[in-house]
Amino acid sequence: MYSPLNNIKMVFNYLMTHRLKLCFLPLSIAIAMQAFHLSTQDLHSFYLYLQKNFTSLTIFSISLILGWTLYIMNRPKPVYLVDFSCYLPPSHLKASVQKIMHHVRVVRESGKWGKTDENDYLMDFVTKILERSGLGQETYVPEGLHCLPIEQTMVGSRKETQEVILGAVDNLFRNTGVSSSDIGILVVNSSTFNPTPSLSTIIVNKYKLRENIKSLNLGGMGCSAGVIAIDVAKSLLQVHRNTYALVVSTENITQNLYVGNNKSMLVTNCLFRVGGAAVLLSNLSKDRKRAKYKLVHTVRVHTGADDRSYGCATQEEDEDGVVGVTLSKDLPMVAARTLKINIATLGPLVLPISEKLLFFVTFLRKKFLNPKIKHYIPDFKLAFEHFCIHAGGRALIDELEKNLHLSPLHVEASRMTLHRFGNTSSSSIWYELAYTEAKGRMKKGDRTWQIALGSGFKCNSCVWVALRNVKPSANNPWEDCLNKYPVEIDI
Repeated sequence: MYSPLNNIKMVFNYLMTHRLKLCFLPLSIAIAMQAFHLSTQDLHSFYLYLQKNFTSLTIFSISLILGWTLYIMNRPKPVYLVDFSCYLPPSHLKASVQKIMHHVRVVRESGKWGKTDENDYLMDFVTKILERSGLGQETYVPEGLHCLPIEQTMVGSRKETQEVILGAVDNLFRNTGVSSSDIGILVVNSSTFNPTPSLSTIIVNKYKLRENIKSLNLGGMGCSAGVIAIDVAKSLLQVHRNTYALVVSTENITQNLYVGNNKSMLVTNCLFRVGGAAVLLSNLSKDRKRAKYKLVHTVRVHTGADDRSYGCATQEEDEDGVVGVTLSKDLPMVAARTLKINIATLGPLVLPISEKLLFFVTFLRKKFLNPKIKHYIPDFKLAFEHFCIHAGGRALIDELEKNLHLSPLHVEASRMTLHRFGNTSSSSIWYELAYTEAKGRMKKGDRTWQIALGSGFKCNSCVWVALRNVKPSANNPWEDCLNKYPVEIDI
């Protein structure tokens, strides 16, 4: 809707963003005009002045060069995202809502799933969650859960995770041409599946990574662990120069299917699906030319010191001894509070000066003039062109769209990822970025905000800037279905 206030705000933002250029222009004109009127005598006088103060000028120049050299040597190394790859499961693992519900009924009737007097009620509950979840009819379920009876074994869990990880990493190496021997840092995150040997060791063994590899395996950190892994890799790339970092994000569905009767624990069965992503980061200067993005900011917020935050999503046994993840009634409140802290931390780093001034002026008016004035909500659309909101569920996307005043286009990548792939946990933000690339929307200079929430409770953000007009890489997970999207989702 047209609003004169929006036009005024845009003009104000433009003036504040380009304030230095606008101030420098008249100064440059004044200097040029003054130089135009210089005489030969003026130039000769200036030459004599330089001769008399040659020693002082030499010391000053050497100090300036030395200071600049020290700054260049000690400044943080830029971190580039060379490329990334999202795993696309084989088509025989697709499962529609109808197929899932039929499978669950058969498993329950066979006695392999705990029976209860409220069996029909629980089935209706799961059906309603699935129908309202925002998930489509082509999400992926691991092979062991397609079987009758279902196979929740360590062998099946390992098979699922290895197929996801190796599928994503194989495609990443093919697309980038980077040799496995060039990888100096490896960070893997999987929240609830952490076998021995570790997932990172599986990668080291498969690709014969070098013996001095800096390898980390992050576990139990929830859906926001993908951003944590990027932040950890960034820190290591500041210490270990001229190398590559491989970051792998995934989650295991086979082991974590809940086969009990607790309603809260059944929710995760309805949302989580197979998926994973591999990301190649570099601190090599030569990679700037071919890299897709440059990492600008990472912001991590952890409110686990608060008991309600700590206990809002917990893996535990139910009353029958069946392991699942319990979601407490405090989850929406905790998520909102943690998200608010993350946004408050990120805002000063990314918002234009115009938004900071408007926020400050509103704060002063509210504090000293009228306490009833509403807090000013900064317009993050002035800071970012693209938003990759963790596809944790329809409600999460709805809430962020509302609170950040985003348009349907801004949250399209998140909604379509949830519809096509479901909640793939920490890797969902990469499927969203792949969607944006596949649609041809990522232009040089565009800024992208990846934001994810997870148990603990944590809210983490990554900010990237595109170094060129980004085209989708080979085997983009959307290439076989892009013409179908976006789809209309009944909400």
